Amino acid sequence: MATSDAPITIGQVALTVRDLDKTAKFYEDVIGLGLIKRDGESALLGAENIPLFELRQDKNAMPSPNEAGLFHTAFLLPTRQDLGSWLVHASERGVRLEGASHHGVSEALYLNDPEGNGIEIYRDLPRDEWARSGNAVHMTTRPLDLKSLTQKFGNWTGVPKDTVIGHVHLRVGDVTEAANFITQKIGMVQTFQLPSARWFGSGGYHHHLAVNEWQSQGVGRRPAGTTGLASIELLAEPNVLPSNIITDPWGTEFKIIAAQSRAA
Repeated sequence: MATSDAPITIGQVALTVRDLDKTAKFYEDVIGLGLIKRDGESALLGAENIPLFELRQDKNAMPSPNEAGLFHTAFLLPTRQDLGSWLVHASERGVRLEGASHHGVSEALYLNDPEGNGIEIYRDLPRDEWARSGNAVHMTTRPLDLKSLTQKFGNWTGVPKDTVIGHVHLRVGDVTEAANFITQKIGMVQTFQLPSARWFGSGGYHHHLAVNEWQSQGVGRRPAGTTGLASIELLAEPNVLPSNIITDPWGTEFKIIAAQSRAA
């Protein structure tokens, strides 16, 4: 995977949801994650028993569409054929896409889960095809050729074993403040920017984290008791970051753990 050699990567993401049954079924049946563990209050899903995604039920939690939090969780598939296979699978199930883009570094499909949490399903282009200038990686947003994507596909039986969470994109109140937090507290470098958005990566990857204020400019800390993003796990190689829990200015929790202990 193009992100696997980075000193800091995404381990798993946790969401708070109101309807655990409905949401877990969506991530199993539509996204293709496998159920690893389930009880009455939570569901842990992943790829080949590697945990990637946790759903935590809180029936009293309130939706927070205009607050800071999750913009989307991005699941990185190993190959273009895998992406085409997922698209055919989604089309056959009548899944509504919210977008489809070629970003110069990746090909991406966008949708929402039943509770409105954003999802990206994508594959990376070969790294030598990315346009670079120092730490910067030039990204674009062009229409994705869906016909070409589905010319070669296989039978979709769920996410392949090498699927990972490639990146997480967040809504924040101020992108400059968010950039300071991610570069200084997490140690990623900024790789791309737009007037109201920033992208950050580790180890030369185009991005592991992104932030925008497109719908959340000026908001403060997310209120307690809301649905959506609960935490992001960051896997850090030895001597890169100490194991720790840090929280950004809008209440998003980052759990930093040693990559080798996660693998074990």
